[in-house]
Formats: sequence, C-alpha cells, structure tokens
Amino acid sequence: MNLNQLPLNSLRAFYASAKHQSFTKAANELFVTQTAVSQQVKTLESRLGVTLFNRMPRGISLTSEGVKLYPVVEKVFLELTVNLDNLKFGCTKELVNIGVVGTFALNWLLPRLNDFYDHYPNIDLRISTNNNIADAFSEGLDYVIRFGRGHWHGTEAELLFNTPFTPLCNPSIASRLHPPQDLLGYTLLQSYDVHEWEQWLKQASLKTSISKSQTITFDSTILMVEAAIKGYGIALAPPQMFHEKINQHQIVQPFNIHLNKGGYWLTRLDSKQEKIQHITFKHWLFEQIGS
Repeated sequence: MNLNQLPLNSLRAFYASAKHQSFTKAANELFVTQTAVSQQVKTLESRLGVTLFNRMPRGISLTSEGVKLYPVVEKVFLELTVNLDNLKFGCTKELVNIGVVGTFALNWLLPRLNDFYDHYPNIDLRISTNNNIADAFSEGLDYVIRFGRGHWHGTEAELLFNTPFTPLCNPSIASRLHPPQDLLGYTLLQSYDVHEWEQWLKQASLKTSISKSQTITFDSTILMVEAAIKGYGIALAPPQMFHEKINQHQIVQPFNIHLNKGGYWLTRLDSKQEKIQHITFKHWLFEQIGS
C-alpha cells in the first residue's frame, strides 16, 4: 500500500477497538461516536479485503487476520507516541524498573541490552537482580522476571519460555558417568527445590532417595554451576541458560534426560498500569525470544 494511502483514522479505530474488544469503548477513547468507529473499521476491512472482527450480539472479537494485524499496529502507534513525547518534552528518558532473577539477567538479558538501547535510546531500563524473590510493590518494580510455573497471587504472568533442567558437570566428572545411577557417587548440587534431584532421578527411571549429606543447596543457580565447573559436584540446571559455558567445554550435559520444572515469566502486579515505555520493553523482549 502506498504511504499516501495509509488509512490512519481507520487504523486508530481498529487499534482502539481491538485493545478494548469493544467499538463503544473505542469510541469513548477516541471521542467520536460508536457508529464512526464501526464505519472506520469497515473502511479498513474493505481496503485490506479481509474481515478483522467477528461481530456478535454482545460484542466483538478479533478474527485470525485481526490477531495478526493487532501487534503490528500496536507497536507502530506505541513507538510513534514515545518518539513524539520525547520531541515534545526535550527527549526526557522514560523509566522502566525491572527485577530479574540472576540467572536470566546474566545469561540472557544483559547480552541483548545493547540492541534495546540501539532501538529505544530514550527509555532507561533500571535493572535489579534477585534470587527469584522480589517484592514488586515495595521495590517499585514495573516488571519482575521470575522462574516458576506462572502462579503468583495478585500478579499477571506471561510465559517467556520453558527451561527444562538436566545434570551439568565438568568434563572430568562427565567422562566417568555412564548410566544415570553413576551420579549417586557424587555430591549433587541443587537450588530452590530440595526435591528436584529425586524428581529427575524418577525421570531417569531410578527410584531412590537421596540423603541431605549427599547434596549442597545454593540460593543462586549461577553459583551452583560455578561450583560444578570447579568439580565440587553435579548441578541440576537449565542448559539453555549456560550455552556459552557448554560451548567453551567448561561444563558438559552428560544425559539427555530433562525435568520440566517451569520457565521464565514476565510478571507485573494486577494493580500496576502498563505505560507506553513498559509495553515497548515487553514487545522488544518477546521479539528477542522469537528471533
């Protein structure tokens, strides 16, 4: 479509209607009538040759074509708004405060931050790390990236990706491991969940109990893996968070048996309103995961 033919009013009507799942609420936001919004959406559908909304007696919902178009339009309008505001207010940086579990911060987020700042130089990310325990309210956090299964009271959670756990150890120990039961001759390193090794052994068809004297529990997965590299035991950890150390042969994955314990989630308090800079960061985060 030629740039001069872009139906901007129709795109605004579509965006507001999709966001609210309502022509009436979109009309309230845009300060026009419900009929005007409906007509603008019909104009857009006519130009594109597709139906964007299912019209039902009690409301509307996006069609598959509408679902594809919505994130594209949302991103464009959000980026435009941020840039216009920066021009208007003298390029004042917008803040986004994020709490991040340490393993995700060091091994996934920090290596990608330059890309974010290249694309959004007027958004200032304030990052604080934690050991998977953070109080979003008292710490004033807009988002918290956590590990778990997505269930936190009073919190909206969006899955970033799952991270199965498997044993990781240094090459010297790995060379002496053949069947999974050989693990039981070594110190088993664990974090957070004291039952995770027994759960993994069950996955490996080994029904055995583990004594506390056989394990060391860490409050940091990063420290646990460093201990495994030094030969102090065998860690149970997500290998996709330690690709660099695996590629450098500092650590080895001796078995292709995984324990599904959960994943990393982007969370925010239900009571926390998302602003443009927050949604911009969220969109960037999911784009990085998709790529």
